[in-house]
Amino acid sequence: MDKFTTLTGVAAPLPIVNIDTDMIIPKQFLKTIERTGLGKGLFFEQRFNEDGSEKPEFILNQPAYRHAQILVAGDNFGCGSSREHAPWALLDFGIRCVISTGFGDIFYNNCFKNGILPIRVSPEDLSKLMDDASRGSNATLTVDLESQTIKGPDGGSVSFDVDGFRKHCLLNGLDDIGLTLQKEGNITAHETKLAATQPWA
Repeated sequence: MDKFTTLTGVAAPLPIVNIDTDMIIPKQFLKTIERTGLGKGLFFEQRFNEDGSEKPEFILNQPAYRHAQILVAGDNFGCGSSREHAPWALLDFGIRCVISTGFGDIFYNNCFKNGILPIRVSPEDLSKLMDDASRGSNATLTVDLESQTIKGPDGGSVSFDVDGFRKHCLLNGLDDIGLTLQKEGNITAHETKLAATQPWA
């Protein structure tokens, strides 16, 4: 998993509440267990017409936001079914951070396990950040996980809270497998001892 330390990137405003995981990545894209290639299905029904052409009004189809790395979204982002494909699709598109006033619990947990930083802020701070994100090509935010701050294009700053353990994992690029491999020496020693004392096991 890639480390998350400081991210400076274009932030796309998505002022819609209750964006569920089916809206993030529709069910027809759930046939794969691969984490790559899902970016094409991100917000598929909002991004594309039935004939496959783009909907120019959707924010991620607009030139200033095509390479957005941050989403500033309405409340309860990622609610609905517990599909891990949702953070996979965001990450494959290039989104590394989602800012909202609230998240679906399972989606929130899955983000941390896949290298995405979900940030909860107050309604007042979200309004400021949504305004910053509405500035087109100037909609650049800097998210600093170490200091737990978000800086806007005008130099204003918003602080956020994050669980210490999850922060440690993101800063060091540790998913569940990475955390286990930190104990590789102990695991190997145990397996060696077990093989010597219980060869039948």
